[in-house]
Amino acid sequence: MTTVDEVMAELAALADPRAREVNEKHGDDHGVNLGQLRALAKRLRTQQELASRLWETGDTAARLLATLVCRPKAFERDELDAMVRGARTPKVHDWLVNYVVKKSPHAEELRVAWLADRDPVVASAGWALTSERVRKKPEGLDLPGLLDVIEAEMTGAPDRLQWAMNECLAHIGIEHAEHRARAIDIGERLRVLEDYPTSPGCTSPFVPVWIGEMVRRQHATAAAGSLRD
Repeated sequence: MTTVDEVMAELAALADPRAREVNEKHGDDHGVNLGQLRALAKRLRTQQELASRLWETGDTAARLLATLVCRPKAFERDELDAMVRGARTPKVHDWLVNYVVKKSPHAEELRVAWLADRDPVVASAGWALTSERVRKKPEGLDLPGLLDVIEAEMTGAPDRLQWAMNECLAHIGIEHAEHRARAIDIGERLRVLEDYPTSPGCTSPFVPVWIGEMVRRQHATAAAGSLRD
């Protein structure tokens, strides 16, 4: 059984001051290369007790590792709620929601609760879970109602909440053709993330561009499939 002290020592050895300086510009206070972190998680494999102890340290790199070695279904609803409220750095929040909460049997209950939360970071987790449902299990979602909320609130939302709402808007437009025109229209009028710097080869998060590119890819894939048939 690997101890917390052993893992923390290994994380300290992996830390690079230059990487930390870059990460801190994005709000993440750690200097561990994420590829090395994933390799360590692969070696440790699933260890729920270790994951809990790593999370309790409050250390960012340790918490990231915890999301990779935990057993998502082992957490109770209130545990996950407390963890999201305590995950204040962007990368920890992102990995916790995507690698743990989305796989939890409590995900839907938490999604509904978090959407209405006054804390914008917690609310952003609710929107991230909503985007997941828009993509994979939209039955029962009020998509026009979600568009109403996005249209009314996204422009004035704090950064992380705005990003999550923008992502949900994009996925509604990408996955649901009947709502695509309205989603694009909302994006064009609100102009959220229009000037966001995008690396070459990456898709802009500006919703009209994002939707257009992903739909183009869907059509290209479908056309290629028809040619093979």
